[in-house]
Amino acid sequence: MTGMDRPRRLRRTPALRRLVAETTLEPRHLVLPMFVADGLDEPREIGSMPGVYQHSMDSLRKAAVEAVHAGVGGLMLFGVPRPEDKDATGSLASDPQGILNRGLRALADEVGDATVIMADTCLDEFTDHGHCGVLASDGTVDNDATLDRYVDMALAQAEAGADLLGPSGMMDGQVAAIRAGLDAAGRIDTGILAYTAKYASAFYGPFREAVASSLQGDRRTYQQDSANRREALRELELDLAEGADIVMVKPAMSYLDVLREVADRSIVPVAAYQISGEYSMITAAAQNGWIDRRGAILESLLGIRRAGADMVLTYWATEASHWL
Repeated sequence: MTGMDRPRRLRRTPALRRLVAETTLEPRHLVLPMFVADGLDEPREIGSMPGVYQHSMDSLRKAAVEAVHAGVGGLMLFGVPRPEDKDATGSLASDPQGILNRGLRALADEVGDATVIMADTCLDEFTDHGHCGVLASDGTVDNDATLDRYVDMALAQAEAGADLLGPSGMMDGQVAAIRAGLDAAGRIDTGILAYTAKYASAFYGPFREAVASSLQGDRRTYQQDSANRREALRELELDLAEGADIVMVKPAMSYLDVLREVADRSIVPVAAYQISGEYSMITAAAQNGWIDRRGAILESLLGIRRAGADMVLTYWATEASHWL
């Protein structure tokens, strides 16, 4: 060596920094979660998530078109039924006229193959008890009875136009059951985005408002314990063996170590979900003038990509895509 080692040489100008950047963030890497609510004539802002809305069918279509024009990689749709339409088994989830399936058809009609249409394949929005599955007589979630409902839901979503199904309930065997059900019905081209490592998290709070959750208690008997890392790798092995096309870690920002390990081992693309609480924390801090909003959003998304995510579900997908 002659003289001092100077890494700063490659940071001197924007062009140099761009040339040697190890991680990129592009619109195609971003997926927009969307909420469509039954009975709305116009969009309704979610109080704990400023800038995010429960959509009417018309505003869902418009927001989807804007997202596609911005270049986002995909749209993940959640349905919000009216409270009186919920029941113990979430029957509206598999009803072709249920709000989620109507919303999926609207997206398929409006944007078609211009983006990837994804569906939340879970019962929690549709059950009157708010859990992600069917309850047994003792009040616990009945894993295998729930799988039957997931298959019914998956078939309805595939028929409605979903390209990818997102089983998020963390039931054992959910990917295998859905894959078998789809294949038996001839839906061999419908893919599965598996919520592989979904942790029980305090950061889901705003989402509960977004979907008008009826949950009493918690989901710690089926979602992962935040203390556990190796368990996520076991879930990864199971989902891959069962036929997952994409795997996901959720939440993202508090679980970047898990995301990195999953990405290092996965043979399929890896997604991460920047969840509602993460969105709301950055939004609130920016509204108070404590941080630079745009800088914090882009840095958080880049950090998730750097940790190994091939795609990021984020409520800023459209806005960030315009910036990018």
